[in-house]
Amino acid sequence: MNLISIPALQDNYIWLLDDQKGHCVIVDPGEAAPVLKTLAERNLTPSAIMLTHHHGDHVDGVSSIIKQFPTVKVYGPEETSSKGAKIILKNGDRVEIGGVNWAIFATPGHTLGHISYYSAPYLFCGDTMFSGGCGRLFEGTPEQMYQSFQRLAELPDDTLVCCAHEYTVSNLKFARSILPDDSDILVHEQSVLDKRKNGQSSLPTTLGLERKINLFLRCHDSDLQNNLNLNGSITSDWQVFAHLRHLKDTF
Repeated sequence: MNLISIPALQDNYIWLLDDQKGHCVIVDPGEAAPVLKTLAERNLTPSAIMLTHHHGDHVDGVSSIIKQFPTVKVYGPEETSSKGAKIILKNGDRVEIGGVNWAIFATPGHTLGHISYYSAPYLFCGDTMFSGGCGRLFEGTPEQMYQSFQRLAELPDDTLVCCAHEYTVSNLKFARSILPDDSDILVHEQSVLDKRKNGQSSLPTTLGLERKINLFLRCHDSDLQNNLNLNGSITSDWQVFAHLRHLKDTF
């Protein structure tokens, strides 16, 4: 398999998984033009589209892609049924898409029906987990998003986290404001700044790296809790998560 990221809109990535036999799967096409351009340049035919949730910057390209490739199959959670998904997926499903066997996880938080797709080593998690951060809570609760993170955290360290936005610089800046002396965060922030300066993507990341630099995966960390000055007022890890999300929202 060949993983391809396509920059789109302001800071989105649309992902292609190319089987190197002329076919590919498209993940969260927020717009069609860059996808169609890439397909033409690489002489690829899409066999399927996989959607993680219903937001426009993840689904607005579906109809135009279907017009050009009418046999393409569109998968997604129930909330994407009005956005073009014809094969509806739910938590616990296992399905073959594009010749790959995928495990489907419910990952509510950003939206209530959000799902993620996993087939080692690839994780397509939409707007649930970002490098160094997590998605905004438009529909779900902090506790739901925390549980979604716990589910993804069960995956192996070498999992390639293919999230949908280039938010890494701002996420690491926030992380550094909380843990200013954390060497893992400082080193990775400089690495990402260098990449972005040279026009390179910071993604995909690995789950092993995220365990070190993503504060939302470190809610159990005593150093983090001490630096948040919680003073015993918060007693559960999901409440630490909620506090971090609030701080990020106002950062």
